[in-house]
Amino acid sequence: MSALLQSVRRVLAILSKELTQLRRDRTTLGMVIMIPLIQLVLFGYAINTNVRHIPAALVDQANTGLSRALTEAVEATQVVRFTERYVDIPAAQDAIVQGRVRAAFIIPPDLSQRVARSGSVGAGLATPPSTDEQTSRPVAQWIVDGSDTMIAGAIKGLRAMPLTELLRRPANRTTPTFAVALFFNPEQRSAINIVPGLVAVILTMTMVMFTSAAIVRESERGNMEMLINTPVRPLELMLGKIVPYIGIGLVQTAIILLLGHLIFGVPLQGSPLALAVATLAFIGASLALGLVLSTIATSQLQAMQMTVFILLPSILLSGFMFPYEGMPVPAQYIAEVLPATHFMRMIRAVMLRDAGLTEVAGDSLWLLGFTLAGLLVASLRFKKRLD
Repeated sequence: MSALLQSVRRVLAILSKELTQLRRDRTTLGMVIMIPLIQLVLFGYAINTNVRHIPAALVDQANTGLSRALTEAVEATQVVRFTERYVDIPAAQDAIVQGRVRAAFIIPPDLSQRVARSGSVGAGLATPPSTDEQTSRPVAQWIVDGSDTMIAGAIKGLRAMPLTELLRRPANRTTPTFAVALFFNPEQRSAINIVPGLVAVILTMTMVMFTSAAIVRESERGNMEMLINTPVRPLELMLGKIVPYIGIGLVQTAIILLLGHLIFGVPLQGSPLALAVATLAFIGASLALGLVLSTIATSQLQAMQMTVFILLPSILLSGFMFPYEGMPVPAQYIAEVLPATHFMRMIRAVMLRDAGLTEVAGDSLWLLGFTLAGLLVASLRFKKRLD
């Protein structure tokens, strides 16, 4: 009995020691509280699989009261909101390629005849009808960015939208109300959308993880005093820390895209140069973010915990798993701060929509600014540690 009591006392002593260390380790304690809180908020509030208010373009070639009523009826579904208006179809298609909209609604000039008789064949649709289909035609057409299957599915849900209110009588249609043309991924294969996004997730995880432990690793190995006594400046140290990992990030990207092409048939529609610029910009931003975390963490364990703290929102809010358009506005603001959100848009635009450097210039400049700001903050924080 005495031995048992002594064993219990020793266990309680170790327990007290661990609780004291946990209480003093505010970073770890904060992660214990914040990670489940963030998961709860993200899954309960920010994540919404019912996509609404998809930005879309309108090409109204009829320009009549009936076409305006049709437009209002479509917007009343809250599935889309018309943020752009164009006079011709090529302009709307360019807007989809550039990522300004996710779909375009084409109203042909003979809308009145189509609604009234469902048998008139007019010009203006992106895909002309075949001869044997001329007896019954859709009244309008959607052009959709099919690279995102959830966006495409939401638009396809409007295909059988009833026209009862427009006709002022029950509609009796044998064909869908709207035709739907899926661009970039007509087969609706999930791999086409997932593989490019997987590059962003893997690079976020590895690049931030590698560099988040860079400074604290020097302290734990006893090398910090040597670094202090060398003439190396803080910015030079930061650059020296991240440059080796740029090559690693490029190798990882090449492996993912090569295997994605060979196994899943994921194409590269755009310029390899645009893809390389986008990837380098994102790798730089991720490495700079990792360095900032490294100057905050006091141990490699804390650095790993902070990496998870960044990785989770990057997966859930960047558009990798759930459409960006389906998130509430506050969640979109948070997503815009994350480098993964910008790279997700860039790599999908280049690989799937044949976007060039001009189309991804905005996101590239943002990532470049993020990289410079991250390096500056990390250098200043490391300088303070030297003092």
